[in-house]
Amino acid sequence: MKNVPEIRLKGFDREWVKNIMENLIKINSGCDYKQLQNGPIPVYGTGGYMLSVDKALSYKEDAIGIGRKGTIDHPYILFAPFWTVDTLFYSIPKENFDINFLYDIFQNIDWKSLDESTGVPSLSKVNINNIEVSIPHDIKEQQTIGVFFQNLDNLLAEQKNKLENLQKVKKSMLCKMFPKEGQKVPEIRFKGYEEDWEEKKLGDMGHTFTGLSGKNKSDFGHGKGRYITYMNVFSNPIASLNQIENIEIDNSQCKVKYGDVFFTTSSETPEEVGISSVWLRELDNVYLNSFCFGYRLLVHADPYFMAYYLRSSYFRRRITFLAQGISRFNISKNKVMEIEIFLPPTEEQQLIGNYFKSLDELIKSNQDALENIKHFKQSCLQKMFV
Repeated sequence: MKNVPEIRLKGFDREWVKNIMENLIKINSGCDYKQLQNGPIPVYGTGGYMLSVDKALSYKEDAIGIGRKGTIDHPYILFAPFWTVDTLFYSIPKENFDINFLYDIFQNIDWKSLDESTGVPSLSKVNINNIEVSIPHDIKEQQTIGVFFQNLDNLLAEQKNKLENLQKVKKSMLCKMFPKEGQKVPEIRFKGYEEDWEEKKLGDMGHTFTGLSGKNKSDFGHGKGRYITYMNVFSNPIASLNQIENIEIDNSQCKVKYGDVFFTTSSETPEEVGISSVWLRELDNVYLNSFCFGYRLLVHADPYFMAYYLRSSYFRRRITFLAQGISRFNISKNKVMEIEIFLPPTEEQQLIGNYFKSLDELIKSNQDALENIKHFKQSCLQKMFV
């Protein structure tokens, strides 16, 4: 059977040859940088760029960085000039070997299987040098494959940047489209709305209810009822149908309704206490998990507006202030009900709610696109190498 990959780029048909990494790269160890002065040369560690100094370990030759200790499974290309810390190896390709192609090989190696430590993950030069790989006989094929994956990486970086920008827009708008501390109107409003928002206590607008109680481990994972998980509430402004799990129907428990709001009751940090989510489904026999409490509005408010208002910077600061604990933080639902919020007219609520709903849909679309590119790249890494 010929030693060739499953998928091959057009124009190449020669068999690939086996070799060991020692013949392809020269592995160098990084060094301490603390004796150096500030300068234009970037210093890299296992997590990427750290700072800049006045000297370089490599002035002209690009290399591939791979962690010696700690993070050992995230290689990346180092563009000369650069300095690396002592926990990062830098591998310079030998003559007639393309760096982009070798970087693709590095990405295709199961580095964790080469971990030599029982504590902090670590690699050795010996183990890396002895890795056997197959490479094209023709450097032009190496270069063509290298360019193919370089273009994929550029596409990934572009998509990631686009997603991060959208997330920054959302974070900014959560600050600017809801009133700040001491204000009755937000910084940014839709045209045609000028009146002050109406101040109301949450407790005057609705009442709380508890999640599941009196259950043990054997009660979960089966039955025709379903419950909304803690992570569903924590992760989503609008609770997801994909993060509910099975439980037996129990008519003694409180069932959730369309428009109900859920709050997490405890977390390891005060910033993650009281995270909220809104339920927008019409389903029977659905309950809330025992690590959250519910809030049911008795007055009309746009559910999408509420979903994003309760995750705005103003409301999150009020919640964080109420968190109590040392190693684990908790929040009282009675204290939450004392928080005052500001409500605009119904039409303005709907405009704000729809804006953030559309923004989240755009973010989700870009997240899906990013994941699709990642999966495509991983598939190509598996099928375009022997």
